[in-house]
Amino acid sequence: MKCDFRFTTYEIVEREELRVVKRNGARESFNREKLLSGVRKACEKRPVKMEDIEQLVDDIAIELEEEGYREIPSTVIGAKVMHRLEALDHVAYVRYASVYRQFEDVGAFIDEIQSLGKRRLREKGQEELFRGPPAPARGRRV
Repeated sequence: MKCDFRFTTYEIVEREELRVVKRNGARESFNREKLLSGVRKACEKRPVKMEDIEQLVDDIAIELEEEGYREIPSTVIGAKVMHRLEALDHVAYVRYASVYRQFEDVGAFIDEIQSLGKRRLREKGQEELFRGPPAPARGRRV
């Protein structure tokens, strides 16, 4: 009080570093740049703005932080990325899914694309448009 200087202290929350549990059981620090690189590769040569990619990665990083995980399986992060990519760009989604789900043949790609198409139709409520004309009624003619 005698020195006429004001001292201010700030408190910050100490967070433990988020660890990612890989499929093989190995653990490593969460790396935003690694996540960004994977999403960027999926969106390569697609009409997706870099700002949108950055926002997607930021949203996931913030969500993980808010959820308070100390360790998180890589599969949970992958699912979050796929969910957001599906809304952003369907081709990027399928590209990412092919690596994340480890597609081993063309059939897996086809199945995923067909599943994506069905989800899109349900979301738009337009399934009935693609069913074709109703079957003719059967009965006696008068």
